[in-house]
Amino acid sequence: MIRFEEALDIVANAAKPLTTERVGLQECTGRVLAEDVYSDMDMPPFDKSAVDGYACRLQDLDKELKVLEVIAAGTVPSYDVKEGECSKLMTGGMVPAGADTVIMIEDAEIAGPGTIRFIAGKTASNICFRAEDIKKGVKVLDKGTLIRAQEVAVLASVGNATPLVYSKVKIGIITTGDELVEPQEIPGPSQIRNSNAWQLISQAQHAGCIPQYYGIAVDDEEKTLALIEKASSENHIVVLTGGISVGDFDFVPEVLKRAGFDIRFRSLAVQPGKPSIFAIRGYCYVFALPGNPVSSFVQFELLVRHLINTMTDCFTTAKVRKLPLGFDYKRKRTDRKAFIPVVFGIDGSVSPVEYHGSAHIHSYIFADGIISVEIGNNAIQKGTLVDVRFL
Repeated sequence: MIRFEEALDIVANAAKPLTTERVGLQECTGRVLAEDVYSDMDMPPFDKSAVDGYACRLQDLDKELKVLEVIAAGTVPSYDVKEGECSKLMTGGMVPAGADTVIMIEDAEIAGPGTIRFIAGKTASNICFRAEDIKKGVKVLDKGTLIRAQEVAVLASVGNATPLVYSKVKIGIITTGDELVEPQEIPGPSQIRNSNAWQLISQAQHAGCIPQYYGIAVDDEEKTLALIEKASSENHIVVLTGGISVGDFDFVPEVLKRAGFDIRFRSLAVQPGKPSIFAIRGYCYVFALPGNPVSSFVQFELLVRHLINTMTDCFTTAKVRKLPLGFDYKRKRTDRKAFIPVVFGIDGSVSPVEYHGSAHIHSYIFADGIISVEIGNNAIQKGTLVDVRFL
């Protein structure tokens, strides 16, 4: 049995980078950048107006100003602004040479034919100056960035219409056990519905991966081996649940060895998820997780995602924040690191959700995050800052 931090290091050290591809802007949301992105131009590319108004010289605000022209956004001014002159300018329009201020339309009035005067007491420049946001050649996005709508806008603004991204991780999912039936079936005596597979499929999709479900592996060593061989030949990662403890039909570890996988660890000092296996063969990784749904849920979020993040150099999804504990926590056994589901309070603290153990997946409907309690620690006082992993 190894500590959880050691398991994370083993997973990270085993990770190999994914291949990359270029995709269009319509396809890149949820993907991870595989290279740094630089601006191909200044932004704004010219001095532009932040308001609808009149471009003029600040020193001329006490004068009547002759209106030279109307400048729409997207057009180039025909005249430079000189003493006693101004040009009417729309929001986003190019500020004419000679002007250093744009007075808002509501701060001006018509003074006569073709002239205006400033009627407010003061004004800001109301100009977005060239390159004040981004200079040409400056890095705007880092390799490893998860692309959201905001990043798509930046990519478009710097002319990167086909960003280089990492390939999507393919994850094969297998559940084991004769006691399982699929959700559409009515369980018989001693049977339960298979929730793990569909939970893991959803988690894989949420992680930006491509899941493929291989069904329920019955308690037969040869059939389990055949499913593992098929899934491992078609995916980067294979996740199994069940069949890894010490029962008569828990033969997944031996099947993995027969398939040529090198088992790097098979027991963790954690709760939930103690009997968790990580194995490697070539460029395929296998996680064999416990059959209890909370254990498989938590260890996918913590272990499997750690591998995915390391393969793409993207850790933006692994948000951990220090927040105050909203309750006094106590436990009896301290030999394992504990992960506990919590909910955020309106005061910024975290408090536990009702949780009955590793089969109680319903508790995670209400959970906003997970806190960890370290080995050897049997009590945490209310108000103590704790690490919270956001879900």
